[in-house]
Amino acid sequence: MDITEIILNDHHEQRRMFGILEQVSPDNTEALGSVWKRLRILLEVHAAAEEKLFYPRLLKLQQDLIARESPDEETEDAVHDHNEIRDAIAGVEGEAVGSVEWLRAVAEVNKVNGDHMAEEERQGLTDFRRHVDLEERHAMAVAFAAFEAEHAGGIHAHDVDPQQYLRENG
Repeated sequence: MDITEIILNDHHEQRRMFGILEQVSPDNTEALGSVWKRLRILLEVHAAAEEKLFYPRLLKLQQDLIARESPDEETEDAVHDHNEIRDAIAGVEGEAVGSVEWLRAVAEVNKVNGDHMAEEERQGLTDFRRHVDLEERHAMAVAFAAFEAEHAGGIHAHDVDPQQYLRENG
């Protein structure tokens, strides 16, 4: 077990669930609402787990020789991305399930989340595989999985100030 694999598996599940939402008829509001609720929880808990367990360690890494950004910049950008995802999720919550506005809001969450995942997979996860040994990645994976299991019913999501986060975790 490896923290980078756990995160990638979560990303795969997020993509899968967005795909399900795209295939359900807008008239099937019960199914849409149920899948969205599960996806919203997954997105929010995943972000909180990364902010608690993954990004503090990423901040401690030295910059990779081919990286364009330092770990500080990567982490600040990732926390900012999480805020964009949280804000997009909030935009879904005010719309009627299955409505055109709701579908557009879900599509916006998919877009900002997809952008974040792609960047994280290219940068932070690569840095981790290159610079953090498997034993530590395993221990982090166990903690990450436990955090997600503990919060499987959801969390109270809130935006995080990226600069304050860096000061507290850097």
